[in-house]
Amino acid sequence: MTALATYRRVLAHPGAALFSATGLVARLPISMVGLGIVLLVESSTGSYGLAGAVSAAYMVANALLAIVQGRLLDALGQGRVLATASVVFGVAMVAVVTSVEAGWPLASTYVAAAFAGGSLPQIGSCVRTRWSFVLDAPEDKQTAYALEAVADEAVFILGPILVTLLATTVDPVAGLAVAIVAGVGGSLAFASQRATEPPPHRHDRTTGARPPLPWRTVVPLAIGSAALGVLFGAAEVTTVAFAEEQGNEAYAGGLLALWALGSLVAGFVTGTIAWKRGPAVRVRWGAAAMACAMAPLFLVDSVWLMGLVLLAGGLAIAPTLVATMSLTERVVPSSRLTEGMAIMQTGLVAGVAPGATISGFVVDHSGASAAYLVSLVAGLVAALAAQTLPRDS
Repeated sequence: MTALATYRRVLAHPGAALFSATGLVARLPISMVGLGIVLLVESSTGSYGLAGAVSAAYMVANALLAIVQGRLLDALGQGRVLATASVVFGVAMVAVVTSVEAGWPLASTYVAAAFAGGSLPQIGSCVRTRWSFVLDAPEDKQTAYALEAVADEAVFILGPILVTLLATTVDPVAGLAVAIVAGVGGSLAFASQRATEPPPHRHDRTTGARPPLPWRTVVPLAIGSAALGVLFGAAEVTTVAFAEEQGNEAYAGGLLALWALGSLVAGFVTGTIAWKRGPAVRVRWGAAAMACAMAPLFLVDSVWLMGLVLLAGGLAIAPTLVATMSLTERVVPSSRLTEGMAIMQTGLVAGVAPGATISGFVVDHSGASAAYLVSLVAGLVAALAAQTLPRDS
């Protein structure tokens, strides 16, 4: 069976192509809003520090409340929760833009940003939970998760380019406006597809405690996800600094695009393979490969060689994340699956900001090459966490 036929098989399920496509659109704010807030606030105030602080309020609130939203999604159903969350997100984002443009007190901007981050619809987790509901065969779920990993990479490649282009050539508000429309419109369209929606699992306390999460597996996966988030955040900042030190600052975007391209290609291939080993084994090997991919970066002193190394290193990203989600789907009770998925997504997101901050500090004091060691250490932490996964999972 050809690679495309493998993906056609899972997309042929009734409603699958539509919820995957609308989920792709609805995820655009993930890679657009944080940067869009920075561009908007900086253009209005001239302060990158203030812009970063407002963006941080958005991201911290998102990290803190994503798991709570995941629990509500499992208990109340995707349609009701996503519809509510998308409206709150849209209103809060309009308030962010209005408060900055109208010169409202700074506290109002922080509050609005926090509401926007806290209510951002958890579409990535919902899409994967929906795939788990409509598909039965493990190999089909593997293909679907690979498809979503490719979609994630597309979002993270296109989103920053789109918001920056609109902010610099049209107006800083334009980039956020597109993100708001995509997030609200895409989420509402996704939520309206009830035929493929997993049934809610409202807990009845009279029947006993909720099914427990398998923490013996969930904790190592969450630690590994957070460590990979640190790796990603650190590598992105360090790569920009590396290109600037080499006198080729304009190449920074190209270097990061090559890294994402490696992941996108590997993700696509991953979905076509009938794996003989379980996802826990692939998580262990994938995390180790991520650490190994970071090892040579601090020795590279050529932009062209860095591009090749990042392209090769990107090949380990998507397979590791696909295996992480596959293992989560396998071990977490179906009544708490969205919550479990949200834990992994939150770990990734929560690690990005600390990784960027630490690597920025190292860049300022020791240069870009040394800062790549931050990514290496994060990769080693992820690899060690993966080694503690139960051998029978």
